[in-house]
Amino acid sequence: MFGAGAVAWAAISTPTEPTPRAADDALVHPLTPAEQLVADSGDPNGCAVSFEGEGIALDMQVQSEGALFRSLPIPAQDGRVFAGWYPTADSAAAMDAAARVNGADAVTCTDDELVLFGAWTTPEANAAADVQVPILMYHQFTTKPEGESGWLRGNYAYIGDFEAHMEHIASTGFYLPTWDELSAFIDGRLALPERSVIVTDDDADQSWFDLAVPVVDRHQVLATSFMITAYRQDPAPSPYVQRRSHTNDMHRPGANGAGMLVNASPDEIAADLTASVQVLGVAEVVAYPFGHYNDTTKQGVAQAGFEMGRTIEPGTVGIGTDKLALPVVRIDYGMGLDALIARIG
Repeated sequence: MFGAGAVAWAAISTPTEPTPRAADDALVHPLTPAEQLVADSGDPNGCAVSFEGEGIALDMQVQSEGALFRSLPIPAQDGRVFAGWYPTADSAAAMDAAARVNGADAVTCTDDELVLFGAWTTPEANAAADVQVPILMYHQFTTKPEGESGWLRGNYAYIGDFEAHMEHIASTGFYLPTWDELSAFIDGRLALPERSVIVTDDDADQSWFDLAVPVVDRHQVLATSFMITAYRQDPAPSPYVQRRSHTNDMHRPGANGAGMLVNASPDEIAADLTASVQVLGVAEVVAYPFGHYNDTTKQGVAQAGFEMGRTIEPGTVGIGTDKLALPVVRIDYGMGLDALIARIG
């Protein structure tokens, strides 16, 4: 029925070797180190970030595309001050503050890879710049232009003013340092742009969540919420909100009427702050309730592994500022945009 030609055709058309398997692709096309790093991370949005610059030799790290940068390194060199990470060699050479990248920025990659370029300055130039960083301190928020009544009236910022504040910060070239950057800046290891500002809220009041967070989110302004973790343990309500400690359960008066942080022992303070860390997952900076602190407070804070403490004393942060006595720019009711500009530029 089938002739010799058909038999010959079958012999020619029958494959003599198995079809290569998809699993063999890695042997034919081995992954680059960056691709392997992302593959090993298990992050479907993983981006391999590498670092370049004079004297910089750092391992690649995986960041998550679309999320904010986390834990960017701050390299050190004798006789130099690190001046930040930039998306191009040219922007690094110019120390272009508008292009500078940190934990206030979202990760954007090309083909799952990104190169950041580091810049350096001198200790002399860094000191001469005399940068002063304001830490803005907000509390509660109100939709009433006339404000709230009662003895806490001054604590309530009108949300229209807050909107104007955040729009100004977002649109006029302010740099938003992370807390690890502020720490390195105080040490003189990191230069910050002249127009740097940190936005914070005390207490994590419901009005912060309902009124202020949508504004922060809309303008993509990195902000810190100091939470009393015995009373609130809400997850971060926005990628742009960092949760930090306002103690676990020491936002109350002690026996002498002053705050617990000046009534308790260092061990008691450390135990309370450790409890807050178990909720927040980070020991970095604490806001002192009522602004009350003393040397005993500082001892307990350091014992708990915290590097910085924020007071309510007026002022700005510069090189050499006491890390356990950070001053603030307090925002009270009635402080509109002109009042903010007068304080921070």
